Amino acid sequence: MKRIVAACALGLAALAPSVWAAEPITGRWVTAEKDAVVAIGTCGKALCGRIEKFLIAPAGGNDQRDINNSDPAKRSRKLLGTAILFGLAADGGAWHGQVYDPKKGKTYKAEVRRKPDGTLEVKGCVGPFCQAQVWKRAA
Repeated sequence: MKRIVAACALGLAALAPSVWAAEPITGRWVTAEKDAVVAIGTCGKALCGRIEKFLIAPAGGNDQRDINNSDPAKRSRKLLGTAILFGLAADGGAWHGQVYDPKKGKTYKAEVRRKPDGTLEVKGCVGPFCQAQVWKRAA
């Protein structure tokens, strides 16, 4: 009986990493507001998501600058190509890192996870308070 219990425990331990592993999030995603496509891919040892394309042109068009950034040195950079998700590392069933909101010019803690329906849930958090968006895969 002890051998059966030990064998079951080993079998469950072997399955645990795959059951709790974060689902892949790489690819192209349309933001919740349907105003941009964000491409998520490898950036060094982590993942990041860059604004690849505007679906609704901002006031400055494709040349729109990061005018709301809290860092004055970054206000002249183009938003197109800017990483708005960065430092994402797998942690259990999600990816944790940071998310930058160019409309507010602020950076927040991020939690990103694939939902069972194939969408992407992107949460930005300040302390215990989080706001979530659902992104859909780009065509």
